[in-house]
Amino acid sequence: MTVYIDPPTWPGHGRMWSHLISDVSYEELHTFAERLGVPRRAFERDHYDIPAQRYADVVRAGAVEVSSREVVRLLHAAGLRRPKGRTQARDSRSS
Repeated sequence: MTVYIDPPTWPGHGRMWSHLISDVSYEELHTFAERLGVPRRAFERDHYDIPAQRYADVVRAGAVEVSSREVVRLLHAAGLRRPKGRTQARDSRSS
């Protein structure tokens, strides 16, 4: 299982956030997040939003640190990217 996280550089709600993704499936991503106690409500389209204070915990649990640009590239390459405003049919990789 390999999941990826970008640095906490995304502002929102008075915090800085990272994106946690999988390049295999949403199921893999949900399993990893659940193991860390990340609530399902933190899942947004194709990633989990992770607050900066949880970043080190997620990396210690096995997430690979990559750039934000690499997160997008990995999602596109895996066919798992779900851009805002665009609806996509759910497939076997979704959950």
